[in-house]
Amino acid sequence: MIPSRPSRPSKRAKTRVRTVRKDPIFVDGERPRPMYVDYKDVELLKKLINRHGRIVGRRKSGCTAASQHAVTKAIKRARIMGLLPFVGD
Repeated sequence: MIPSRPSRPSKRAKTRVRTVRKDPIFVDGERPRPMYVDYKDVELLKKLINRHGRIVGRRKSGCTAASQHAVTKAIKRARIMGLLPFVGD
């Protein structure tokens, strides 16, 4: 018969506090209507892609779902126009 292992007290998972990030697309705290991100605004779009050239997710960028869709469209348009790279360095 195999002896049973002594029971250990269970470890509690650390609760992470998620910081609420301000949506980078909102102007003066208000949502622009209609939701549109200019594909020629390369400085804003560079903040929303990582060093590999991938589009940063909603959780990291702090965008709402609607603004993330607009950002994704703008980044893809800028890539096609040659303003942003498809791949990073």
